[in-house]
Amino acid sequence: MRILVFQHLAVEHPGSFGDFWRRDGHELKTVELDEGESIPDLDGFDLLAVMGGPMDTWQEDIHSWLTAEKAAIRRWVKDMGRPYLGICLGHQLLADALGGKVSLMARPEVGLAKVELTKAGREDRLFHGVDGVFETLQWHGAEVSVLPEHGEILATNAACPVQAMKWGRHAYGFQYHMEITDRTVADWKVIPEYCASLETALGAERAERLAGEVAPHLSAFQRAAEQINDNFIAVVGRQTV
Repeated sequence: MRILVFQHLAVEHPGSFGDFWRRDGHELKTVELDEGESIPDLDGFDLLAVMGGPMDTWQEDIHSWLTAEKAAIRRWVKDMGRPYLGICLGHQLLADALGGKVSLMARPEVGLAKVELTKAGREDRLFHGVDGVFETLQWHGAEVSVLPEHGEILATNAACPVQAMKWGRHAYGFQYHMEITDRTVADWKVIPEYCASLETALGAERAERLAGEVAPHLSAFQRAAEQINDNFIAVVGRQTV
């Protein structure tokens, strides 16, 4: 497949998903929207992957490229009907582009947290082989507060009810992070917005320990990401151009 990746920050890349895709011979084209790169013609791509970032979906006045990005996502998913994978901001942009609502949370959700599959999630092929309740890494201060019409919640927890969602046949969004590597926490904690949410959620002392808390879970996160990736490719593989 030819995979188009929208990035909003150099250190918020596809991580382990990118490793799987390159290993399996897929071609990646990355667009750094925050660096002013333009969105290419969408017709030549099979999958759109949209990653996280420190900006919010409603900040078009600060990040004018958000308007074009949301239009591209809407065209890709709604008009072209092609596969979509969104993580964190990419999850929120999917909801926003399709008419849902994204709002600030009362308190950021940062650190390790359990997530539970809904009935729809347990029945969706994307989560085949995934436990009904599982550990995740969270790092967000906004959430999908209203689903777009026809959207389905696939995973949830008390802090953020829409942890994973699906729209249509094969557009998926994940609020939590499966894609992380052994560099992720160190790379993200130096980003001012991420550092602020980290300390708000955990306090300065525990924030310093986050990398150590995450490290024992890295292998499990990678296995989960690989399972989701394999399932996703199986779901969409016969429906790509």
